[in-house]
Amino acid sequence: MENKLRQASVERTTRETAIKLTFNIDGTGKSAVNTGIGFLDHMLELFAKHGFFDLVIEEKGDIHVDYHHSMEDLGLALGSAIAQAAGDKAGIRRYGSFLLPMDEALAEIALDLSGRPYLVYDVKMPAAQVGDIDVQLFHEFFQALCVKPDLICT
Repeated sequence: MENKLRQASVERTTRETAIKLTFNIDGTGKSAVNTGIGFLDHMLELFAKHGFFDLVIEEKGDIHVDYHHSMEDLGLALGSAIAQAAGDKAGIRRYGSFLLPMDEALAEIALDLSGRPYLVYDVKMPAAQVGDIDVQLFHEFFQALCVKPDLICT
């Protein structure tokens, strides 16, 4: 059996954003993330650390306007990188789920890597903002991540 490296690099450039991203499924949890959005950087660093993925992101966006384009375009780029790195999905189970209790929150995810893209996002946020981020933008991020690369996330 061939030992193939499961990683991908994606570059996405639009009028609003410029993104360079590298994702390694079989990493060690190392990350270097710079989106210009502090809380998003923090969450992506934790994603890499706890998922044992390696993740490098350099993003320049029109965050002086708002965070919408930066978060949505990053979701598209990260979703594409995950799909490319997964390749034929050999050795990856099609279905998975996880419950994560944290302080005052409980996060739950069910994932289906079937190739029929869809997102169910049932999140009740206690506030409209987290730091300086409009929390509705997280739906846009996950929608882009799931639908663009043909993943199913619930």
